[in-house]
Amino acid sequence: MTTRHMRRWSLFVTLWVLGVGGTARAHAGLPETSNVTLRRGHPEDFFLGATFGAVISRDSGKTFRWICPTAMGYGGWSPNAYLWREAGDIVAATGSALLRSPDGGCVWNTHPYFKETWVAGLAAHPTDDRILYVVTSRHGRPNGVYRSYDGGETWAPSPLMRLGLVLNAVRVSPANPQRLYVSGKNAENQLLLFRSDDAGETWTEVVHPLPELMLPYDLLVETADPTSADVLWARVSAQGATYLLRSDDAGQTLNIVSTINDVFINMELSADGKTAWVGTLNHFFRGPSTGPLQMLSLPTGNACVLRDGQTLYGCGSTWLHDWALARSTDEGDTWQPLFGLYEIQGTHHCPKGTPVRDLCPSQWPQLAEQLGAPLYPEGPPGEPDEDAGTPGDAGTPEDAGTPEDAGSTPKPLPTPKGSGGCGAMGGNMVPVLLLLSTLTLLRRGRRRQN
Repeated sequence: MTTRHMRRWSLFVTLWVLGVGGTARAHAGLPETSNVTLRRGHPEDFFLGATFGAVISRDSGKTFRWICPTAMGYGGWSPNAYLWREAGDIVAATGSALLRSPDGGCVWNTHPYFKETWVAGLAAHPTDDRILYVVTSRHGRPNGVYRSYDGGETWAPSPLMRLGLVLNAVRVSPANPQRLYVSGKNAENQLLLFRSDDAGETWTEVVHPLPELMLPYDLLVETADPTSADVLWARVSAQGATYLLRSDDAGQTLNIVSTINDVFINMELSADGKTAWVGTLNHFFRGPSTGPLQMLSLPTGNACVLRDGQTLYGCGSTWLHDWALARSTDEGDTWQPLFGLYEIQGTHHCPKGTPVRDLCPSQWPQLAEQLGAPLYPEGPPGEPDEDAGTPGDAGTPEDAGTPEDAGSTPKPLPTPKGSGGCGAMGGNMVPVLLLLSTLTLLRRGRRRQN
């Protein structure tokens, strides 16, 4: 057994001994990254969703800063993906609200248009990110597909809208942006896949009973092939496993590609559509798009994946291999770490009067202690704030977020409301915090030795 696997096994044994076995599979609510996105047209800008809010970088990953969840205002519905438009605004579907930041992460609003329903999925046109689509999923209300042609400022329902329908995902074909795929259920709990060939004006509906699986549920369309509009991938859960499915006939039939005994996070395809990568709660997989997929050694823990050109970005667990985000230029064989959670450089630089500037600095000392991060990376409180962000970039604030009330007692970080997803916290918090403190001290020791 390798040293890495011994550390990992030790971690999970410790979790069970401390009495948090029920949450061990989700790393007992430890701080983790959970998804990554790049700003369109600006690959130097990174945005990472996390179990403790979000982390942002505006300098190609040289520095990462924290955005606290209270400033984002999403409550217990943590976004599972974000879209960072080229114009600078950030949009996210949380499963409840539609979040939007017009200034690159300093001010966050919930879109009032969706206050009576729940936004479950979000997708953008592959070349024109003014064109957005969302799907809704609130039981007891009509649900369907909504469209925006101005980057999310205004929305209107498409013809696919009805009571008894609960949708969970929408994808736009990179090969033909007129082709849309949507997944969900009807009132009889039948698994549905919808296809539109005219950007949402008309729809074809297919019921997928999937008789080869026992009690399948939650069919979700995951990605569309970059070279063929008729090829798409979906996944479904049944009997505790995740099944990756592929269709070569525009969703009419679905065939099992691979079986994964883990919690699915997301997937990516190569530019030619021939290679697939899948991130799960604990592992990372790669294989031909016709299957099967094979587990790779890294990353582990909340292993999300994003492809940008020939580069892969992967989330990982700082508690298992010392980094939270890395990149690979050889399809996942080797990884170059970009940062660990202990390297977060304080709160995001935002002007006074914005939620991030007003709410996050007082919460940073507590999180910094948990992560082993520098408390005041830019000097003690009261000194001039020299780093004011990147000047001249629309949406980049001019003022930096140095805490002005650093002498006061830090406000406690909000406790995430368990949503059953990755990183959800449950059970007795005392063992979790004890474990977190122990892991932080062990990691600090390793860094000193190195």
